[in-house]
Parts: sequence; C-alpha cells; structure tokens
Amino acid sequence: MSTQLSPLAGKLLPPNQLVDIPRLITAYYTERPDASVAAQRVAFGTSGHRGISFDRSFNEAHVLAISQAICEYRKQQGIDGPLFMGFDSHALSAPAFASALEVLAANGVETRIAAGDEYTPTPAISQAILVYNRARERGLADGIVITPSHNPPDGGGFKYNPPNGGPADSDITKWIENRANALIEADLRGVRRMLFAKARTAATTREHDFVTDYVADLDNVIDFDVIRGARLRMGVDPLGGAGVHYWSRIADRYQLDLTVVSEEVDPTFRFMTADWDGRIRMDPSSAHAMQRLIGLKDQYDIAFACDTDHDRHGIVAASTGLMLPNHYLSVAIDYLFQNRPEWRKDAAVGKTMVSSSMIDRVAARLGRRLHEVPVGFKWFVEGLVSGALGFGGEESAGASFLRRDGTAWTTDKDGLIPGLLAAEITARTGRDPGERYKQLASEFGSPASDRMDAAATPAQKQQLSKLAPGQIKITELGGEQITAILDRAPANQGALGGIKIMTQNAWIAARPSGTENIYKIYGESFLGEAHLRGILREAQSVVDGALEGK
Repeated sequence: MSTQLSPLAGKLLPPNQLVDIPRLITAYYTERPDASVAAQRVAFGTSGHRGISFDRSFNEAHVLAISQAICEYRKQQGIDGPLFMGFDSHALSAPAFASALEVLAANGVETRIAAGDEYTPTPAISQAILVYNRARERGLADGIVITPSHNPPDGGGFKYNPPNGGPADSDITKWIENRANALIEADLRGVRRMLFAKARTAATTREHDFVTDYVADLDNVIDFDVIRGARLRMGVDPLGGAGVHYWSRIADRYQLDLTVVSEEVDPTFRFMTADWDGRIRMDPSSAHAMQRLIGLKDQYDIAFACDTDHDRHGIVAASTGLMLPNHYLSVAIDYLFQNRPEWRKDAAVGKTMVSSSMIDRVAARLGRRLHEVPVGFKWFVEGLVSGALGFGGEESAGASFLRRDGTAWTTDKDGLIPGLLAAEITARTGRDPGERYKQLASEFGSPASDRMDAAATPAQKQQLSKLAPGQIKITELGGEQITAILDRAPANQGALGGIKIMTQNAWIAARPSGTENIYKIYGESFLGEAHLRGILREAQSVVDGALEGK
C-alpha cells in the first residue's frame, strides 16, 4: 500500500463531487448509531470524537450523549464555573452546537457562546478558559470545541477541554466515552434536554465576545510594533474557517498591512483545491490544498493560512513558497528562544516523536532541553501551563508557545500566532522564514523528509498501534546500524501508538491516524532524497509485514 496521487489533487472539484449538505444534515438528525457496531460508537481519538453522519459515526445521538456525559463528569469533578463553547464552519458543527446547548441548558450548566453566533477558533476557547481561571482555585471554567479540524466537509467533531484549557487527557476522555456509549445503548434515557429556543434564552446561556478578547490579548504574544515598523505586506487565507472574521479585526487593531484573500464561507468548501487523494481537506500544510495562497505568494512579503478551526498553520514564504511544517517549527523555535528574554532560562523545547531531528539540533545549539512526547497536543499542556515548556509543536503544523512574559497563552494548538510570528521573524531579522530555514540547513545539514498516507481498516490501525520493538527484525535501515527502536516517548514514556526506528542520520516512524482510516509513515534523512526514498520503502515493508502478521 502506498500514497497514490489523485488526478484531482490541487484542482477544484466538479460540482457533482461536492458534499450534498442538505442530505448530510438530514442524516445527522435521522440516522441513529448502533452501539453494537464499533465504528458507530463514541470514540475519542487524539482530538475528540469525530465521524460522518452518513456513516452513523457522528449523529445527534452521539452529541446528546457526549454532552450529557460531560455534564455528569463536571458534576463529579466539582467543575462549576462557566463552560465556553464554540463551533467552526463545517456543516455539521452548527447542528451539533444546537444539540449540545439543549443538553447543557437542561443540566443547568452556565454556557458562554459567541456573540452573534460567530464561528470560534479552537485557540480562542483555550485562551478564554485560561484567562478566566487565572488566579482562581474554585469555580473553574472549561470548554467544548465543535470541530473535526481540517477534515473533509462531511466530517463532524466534538472535543472537551478541561480547566487546564488543553485537549482532555485519555483518562477524562475514556470516562466520557464510556458514559456516552452507555447512554446510547440505553436509547438516550438519562439525557436531559430542552428545546433549542428555550436553551438559547435560558438564564445559564450567556454571550461572550471571543473575538474582541482574543484579538486584544494578542500583543502579549506577538511584537506588533516591529511588524508595523517594517511595513510588511502580509496575506492570509482563512480557508473558510472559524477565524474568518478575526483577521480583519487583527489588522485594524494593530494597523497592519494584512490582506484577507477571501472571507468566503461555504459548507461544501468548493473554493478549496483537492488534497492528494482528490478529497477536499482544509489542510494549510498541504501544497495541493493551498494552491490559492501559493499562487498569490509574490504579492506579499509573508503569507499564511489556517485550517477550519484555526489550530493549524501554513506558512508561505516569498523566498521559498509553502514551507514544510517541520521546517517552520525549526525556524520558530530557533527565533523564539533567542527573542523572548522573559521566558524561563530552563524552558524546554517540546516536540512530538515524528517531528524533525532538525529541532533536536537547534535545541542543542540553543542549550535547551528537548521534551519529546507522543503524537497529541495534550502532552504539552502541563509544561505550557507551568512555563517549563516555551514551545510545543507537532509535525502536522500544530503549535503554541508562551506569552512574551513567559506565562501560558493557550494550551491547545493555535494556528493564528505562528502565522503572525512568521511576520515578526521577517520584520525583525530582515529574512523570511524560508530564508531562515536555509541558514539552519547550511549549519546543521539539510534533511530530506516526507510522509506517506495509506488506507487502513480499523482492525489494521489497531494492529499497527500495538506494534512492539521486539516485532521489528531488521538491524539496519538505509545501510546504517539501527540505534534505537521506540514505541514510547523519551520525555514521559507515553505510548507512541506505533513504532519509530532510528539511525545516526535518519529515522522512520509508522502510526495510525487518530481521525481517518489511514496510517501514516514518516521518514527523514540527513543523507539526501535518494536515501529517504529507500528508507521509506523499507518502512512500507516493515508495516506491511506487521499488518500481515509476518
């Protein structure tokens, strides 16, 4: 199995291949999940429960049951402050918001929702939770984010963020998952609910101005004075996502030359060029999906984009075009730890196990400890809250970092601040992030890297997630002696949910996706493109052999 490029990749889809939105929403309300079918049960992956209403994996029953389970979890834990709730521009998000509010109001939960039913980015929820909870020990707030992230237009997603503001840890999600499935099995008996019109006007439902609060707080994270002083021309593509109206507010407040290339919102996302597999996916790190902004790069000194819930970033440098996520993470880390003097001197660099080894080399030169964790942003939450981590970044273009004073900004991924940081880097150094990465490559070597996606059944994904070092029989990779085979992260011994094989100059890793029926093979080599292709082929053989039980 290997990644096969669709002939539609990078092109607009014909109208007959767009999602039928009325049918999708009808299925949300009319299809009922069968709790005896694994694929139709509530299942929290790396970022909440996700599914598709056509497949009976994301329907009203799921949302009602999860919402009731969250209400019961809050009561059990004594969480009695406000719950901040937001949703993105996916077609299933607004219906799920309505269903959730019916349950929250019926359970007497004080719920804060966006003024004017504005879409709400994931980081705006996290920032609101942290700001509210600052200096509080009781009456703590938490949140719900309704989004399937960058997933295709037919997707739905539902995520819970506890009082630490980050994605809920697995012990919390397992409790919610089990309770929600029990409620579905009981045909939703035990779910408290009221009509939406009544819930919307309930005394416990209050509007919150997420946009104003988030935008006004941004200058505590980003140096807008230096950006404004450099007179940079910036472009941003919200990709029809939740931050669509945030960018013009940012430009106005901080007097920036920032052009929003489109404020179009359409639940079919017909304006998006198709991803590698011919499906629409609002992935700002994919060159296939980012054709619109890439085509405009020469009009700006720096340009950037975010996915649908604005927790992922894509950086388009005038010098090099769309940057690979690992390249930009390396540049951001190199810059931040040299330009944030108020951060703790022992603040570490957080990365996932499948992020670039370039980060390791940058951290070593900076004299900063490397904090390497499994995939999933939840692993960075504690360090960001305490300030022990200055930065947490994922290879899939998700990151957050501290305020300029060294305190927590968000404990969930924030796609807006890496884009704005790219402008700060360009303004202060006189070189855009693409040029900055070339300098790092000349200093440390230029690694070739790639990720391949391949289809996998849920059973195969489960098999791959349990792969152990003892099952790997090879002793060499790409002609180099293997130095380590890992299924757990060095920083916290958390399970990778897959396998990573390392040599002195290269590594490969394989793990199932937490959100789609695919598995991912990552590879990186400091010995060139041909060596990378070779080790990826070896990785494919290792995975195929494991899935076939060889």
